Amino acid sequence: MLGFFDQLVIAPVVLPAFLAPLIVLWMRFDRTAQRVFSIVGMLALVAISLTLMVRASSGVPEVYRLGAWEAPFGIVLVLDQLSALMLVLTSVLGLAIALYAIGSGWDKRGWHFHSLLQFQMMGINGAFLTGDAFNLFVFFEVLLIASYGLMIHAGGRDRLKAGVQYVVYNLAGSTLFLFALGTIYATTGTLNMADLAQKVAQMPAGEAALLRVGAALMILVFAVKGAIVPFQFWLPGTYSNAPGPVAALFAIMTKVGIYAIIRIYTLVFTPESAVGSLAHDVLLPAAALTLIIGMVGIFGARDLGRLVAFSVIGSVGTMLLAFAQFTPEGTAAGLYYMVHSTLVAAALFLVADMVRERRAIGLKLIPQPVIAQNGLLAAMFFMAAIGMAGMPPLSGFLGKLMILHATFEQWWIWAAILITSLIAIVGFSRAGSTVFWKCYATPDSKDETPPRLGVEDASSPALAFVATGGLLAGLVAWTVFAGPATTYVQGMSSQLYNSENYISAVMDGAYQRAEEAAEAGAHPHGDDHDVQDSAHEPDHTVIDGH
Repeated sequence: MLGFFDQLVIAPVVLPAFLAPLIVLWMRFDRTAQRVFSIVGMLALVAISLTLMVRASSGVPEVYRLGAWEAPFGIVLVLDQLSALMLVLTSVLGLAIALYAIGSGWDKRGWHFHSLLQFQMMGINGAFLTGDAFNLFVFFEVLLIASYGLMIHAGGRDRLKAGVQYVVYNLAGSTLFLFALGTIYATTGTLNMADLAQKVAQMPAGEAALLRVGAALMILVFAVKGAIVPFQFWLPGTYSNAPGPVAALFAIMTKVGIYAIIRIYTLVFTPESAVGSLAHDVLLPAAALTLIIGMVGIFGARDLGRLVAFSVIGSVGTMLLAFAQFTPEGTAAGLYYMVHSTLVAAALFLVADMVRERRAIGLKLIPQPVIAQNGLLAAMFFMAAIGMAGMPPLSGFLGKLMILHATFEQWWIWAAILITSLIAIVGFSRAGSTVFWKCYATPDSKDETPPRLGVEDASSPALAFVATGGLLAGLVAWTVFAGPATTYVQGMSSQLYNSENYISAVMDGAYQRAEEAAEAGAHPHGDDHDVQDSAHEPDHTVIDGH
């Protein structure tokens, strides 16, 4: 029997999976209970994720085998430093979103916000933990189904229209994902990532034509999920029309696609495999175009929501320029910037939502009378804007410096990052001055505009500011502790590019233990105790799910 702490690997999936239906069935019409359980659940996820991060810092991956089924036949969850970091980032973001939704009153506009939020957390956490490509698809679908409901939360014509587009586009991506998985399985006979890595490494280059097709299809799938050119056009309309806290939560959604690229193409389809440099050759130019389109979109946006959405696209391109190098230094730089971009994008969406609720014309970049809490909102927007644009002293500047250092010999990457950063600065400056400064020049500047729907229904407007400020505080902490953070992501990058430990933790003795378990089932009168001990006995790197 495993101890309590040995079961924590599966807790980030099981906890929200338990809370979501509990909220729907037991607290459906009790909003106070929904809020309490949602916040308690998010706090528990933060604590669990931090505990798992400490455990993962040893550098030895931990494997949880559901039902004690051995890989590659059973479902496995794998905890390493990368998945632990993403769990912490997701749980912190989820807590901030839950607090903001309560403070702003967004969760009053529908009965199922908190249950959908928990289902969303389940899908995202599962995607980060799974060690099987098919279950990556399964968790993608879980988080997408929840996101469909969150996207159209509180209704509205524009939101419903954007939601339909979002659903159709992601269903097409999911179909493509199934085609990719079918192609890879037909070629290798497995979808367990560690087992797949072994078989792909042993495949002769002359027999890998179909495998390359599968690898290319996977790139397209993750490009759809990550909003990478040419599949980025769904994001501005979706994110700008989504409810504010939902758009902030979606800041982690594109990172799921980027995470999948890192995991699959550093573990399975490595440059040394039969697939070769396919991922590098495709992703590098796509990253540059994504960066350019995103930052030019910031400059051309006439709506604050679309401006922030385009900044998400630009940040995806920036970090992908680092990841597409497929070097430890480039990956470390990209990971540092990934944490930064998630926090700053979420904060920008929350600031934009508070501005929307206080302006008579919403987020259009047209001068209006001064709004409530104008100074505080302006300060928050200014801080988040310089972070997204990559100006000193915040972590966006440090992250871009790391990326520039990792791509030192590629002058065109330097040119792309520096020029687009200047464009972003101009775009954010124009938007900020229009919304927060020029409003004082209007004839009615002495009279604050009356609050729009949502502000008067807010449970605690101060709590909304606290949640947004918490994300900005996380941004400051990521800057202040840049030294230890850099050391951590460098160790994480080294673990990714030394995948033997990951493969060994999942696969060492797996086939032998599975055969012994099968023999135990076929000879029930034998020494069952001894067979079970040999089949299920965990070592110090492996946890079974018995």
